[in-house]
Amino acid sequence: MLIDITLPITTELMETARANEAKAFSGHLGTHFDVMDKSFPLEYTRRNGIFFDVSSVLDREIDPEDIAMDEVQADMFVGFYTGFIEKTGYGNRTYFKEHPQLSNHLIEALVDRRISIIGIDFAGVRRGKQHTPMDQYCADHGVFVVENLCHLKDVCGKGIVHTYPMPYVSLSGLPCRVIVER
Repeated sequence: MLIDITLPITTELMETARANEAKAFSGHLGTHFDVMDKSFPLEYTRRNGIFFDVSSVLDREIDPEDIAMDEVQADMFVGFYTGFIEKTGYGNRTYFKEHPQLSNHLIEALVDRRISIIGIDFAGVRRGKQHTPMDQYCADHGVFVVENLCHLKDVCGKGIVHTYPMPYVSLSGLPCRVIVER
């Protein structure tokens, strides 16, 4: 079975996102990853994946203790279901400014495990001024962050994850399609 976890983009979503996030039309609209001056390796298009349900983590950052770190292996796609995109809706001010965050400790632990991709159902692993530096940290260690995924509740657990970015050049964000194979 194939499950598409890419956010469908409508004209209304484009207008809402554009009104609340300046980068929305420079490769950062909908499901995308921040390439951060790196190239997405073709071998990353197919990865063993694991999706963790962290929807019960509220009013604090998501920490390594919130997931089964022993199941995280090198070269994996590691996804986090918070339910935020379904609760808040994509593109509004709350979505971009008040989303959940992965703790620095969790991000560092994932990078230390040499994973390939972090997938999230919100706007960034960190908020505000911490967003870009943490995306750069991940990219510098060969880890890409795919933002704005949806329907992650349907894929919690393990599967094969296919990630196909558009081959745009000179953009900091690359729109992509992400499919989970069960």
